[in-house]
Amino acid sequence: MEAATATEVALGPALKMKEASPVDAEKPQTSPQRGADSPIPQLLAPLEEQPKIWLPRALRQTYIRKVGDTVNLLIPFQGKPKPRATWTHNSCALDASRVSVRNGERDSILFIREAQRADSGRYQLSVQLGGLEATATIDILVIERPGPPQSIKLVDVWGSNATLEWTPPQDTGNATLLGYMVQKADTKSGLWFTVLERYHRTNCIISNLIVGNSYAFRVFAENECGLSVTAPVTADLAHIQKAATVYKTKRFAQRDFSEAPKFTQPLADCTTVTGYDTQLFCCVRATPKPKIIWLKNKMDIQDNPKYRALTQLGICSLEIRKPGPSDGGIYTCKAINTLGEASVDCRVDVIAPL
Repeated sequence: MEAATATEVALGPALKMKEASPVDAEKPQTSPQRGADSPIPQLLAPLEEQPKIWLPRALRQTYIRKVGDTVNLLIPFQGKPKPRATWTHNSCALDASRVSVRNGERDSILFIREAQRADSGRYQLSVQLGGLEATATIDILVIERPGPPQSIKLVDVWGSNATLEWTPPQDTGNATLLGYMVQKADTKSGLWFTVLERYHRTNCIISNLIVGNSYAFRVFAENECGLSVTAPVTADLAHIQKAATVYKTKRFAQRDFSEAPKFTQPLADCTTVTGYDTQLFCCVRATPKPKIIWLKNKMDIQDNPKYRALTQLGICSLEIRKPGPSDGGIYTCKAINTLGEASVDCRVDVIAPL
């Protein structure tokens, strides 16, 4: 019989015995213990695969599930002949009433119908074949919504601002808090509006509150599962009072626009034809409003029906109706107010038609 190799010795009971065939028996064999006609046993090592676990990439980091979710993990492995696969939870045996395991030829399935927070922990899959063993570790974290902050207090109110303080929740839902959501509601509408989201401190200042309103405040805790189901509300209302202000009007210094009459556009000399109406124009500026007097050759013509005098927005006009040769001469427009007077002259010539 041939000497066993080191691999055959390590395999131990996995090695099988096989008798020599008649053809092999006809070959000459020399052995001090057996005769030529004795069958020769041979040691054959079966083809084997070492145990190995193929852990999916998604399970190489903490596997997070929410309370009530299903956990269904399929872990492929190799090994021939079929290795023995076992699971442990935190180095202890699995609770068969909650966790079920199915081992196949090439994989093992861990199944939890409704995960609870107690199912969180480190799960280890061990695959054993002969004296060899392969292990894989999976961290499962089952989380739920956090509890509400323990209390909230209105610390101070000044102007249109309010200061709040609260204490963290006792139960974070087995997960890290992402922050707090702060809301306000005025007593008139009773509607809640979000002021701060994912705020990390346990105190804050709420600004831009409306003067004359009263406000209540509440705070939610938030983690990866969402907001806490309930939220504490401030026992006291924040009353935003109107500040007592006295409005003092500034005395306005009236500008004195008083001005003596001044002609900005003088009368222009003109020549007219007998029988054709003629108009004279000039412009005057004065405050208070001046009195306008028209003169012809230094004689007042205000009441003469042959002449029509108009004054509007500082524009003075004199209409000479169907002038004759006797209507020629020097015409004067005089403006008078309490601050003084001014006058302008022009010459009007009346000629016979050609």
